[in-house]
Amino acid sequence: MLAAELHCHSALSHDGRDPVELLVEQAAAVGLDVLAVTDHDEIDASREAAALAEEYGLVGVVGTEVSSAAGHVLGLGVREAIPAGLSFDETLDRIHDAGGIAVVPHAYQKSRHGVAPHITDEQLAHADAIEVFNSRLLTGRGNRKAEAFAVERGLPAVAGSDAHVSEMVGQAVTQIGTDERTPEAVLDAVHEGKTSVVGRRTPWHVSFRQAAGGAKRRVQRRLGELL
Repeated sequence: MLAAELHCHSALSHDGRDPVELLVEQAAAVGLDVLAVTDHDEIDASREAAALAEEYGLVGVVGTEVSSAAGHVLGLGVREAIPAGLSFDETLDRIHDAGGIAVVPHAYQKSRHGVAPHITDEQLAHADAIEVFNSRLLTGRGNRKAEAFAVERGLPAVAGSDAHVSEMVGQAVTQIGTDERTPEAVLDAVHEGKTSVVGRRTPWHVSFRQAAGGAKRRVQRRLGELL
C-alpha cells in the first residue's frame, strides 16, 4: 500500500501560501509515498513538485483542480492544463483526453464549489473517483454524503487534505493498493478502486486561518494586477 496526498495547493493557487518545496518536504516528513499538488486552474507548480518529488523518495503525480461551470474537479495525471468554465461533462472529457482521471472533491459543499448541487447523480457517477474525506469540511456531513454516494454507485473513494498551507499536507491520506512506485500504477489503482482512506479533520482554527489568508492573498494579487 502507498500513502498518498492527492489534494493540496501551492502558492500558485490564488489562495495557496507556500512554494512546492515546502509541500514536498512536508510530504516526505510525514511518511507519505505519493504527492499530487492540485492548484486551481494551474499546472506549472504541480509539474515542478512532481519533478522534485523523486529527490525525496516520493512518487509525484501531476494534477490540477479545475473550475468547471458546475464546480471543482480534480484532474490527476493530466499532461496539460484544463480550461476553466466548461460544463462538468466536458471537463471530465478534457481530463480524460489529457491522459488523466477525474476525481470530484468536496462534492456536497456548495460554499466551496462542490458540484453535487448543480448536476444529476448520473453525471456525478461518471467521475472516476470521489473524495469521501476532505479534511477541511468542518461538520463532516459532506464527507458522509460523498461516502454514501461512493458506496451506492461503486465509485472509488479517495481522501485529500485540501491543504493550502504546507503543514497541513498529509492530514487526509488515500491508501492505494499497489507497490509499484510510478504515477501510472498509482492512478490505475485509484481507477480500479484499490483504495481506502484515513485522516484527521483540519483543526477549525487552522481552516479559518487558511481561508482568511487565502482571501487576503486574492485581494493583494488583484491589487497588483490593477496597479
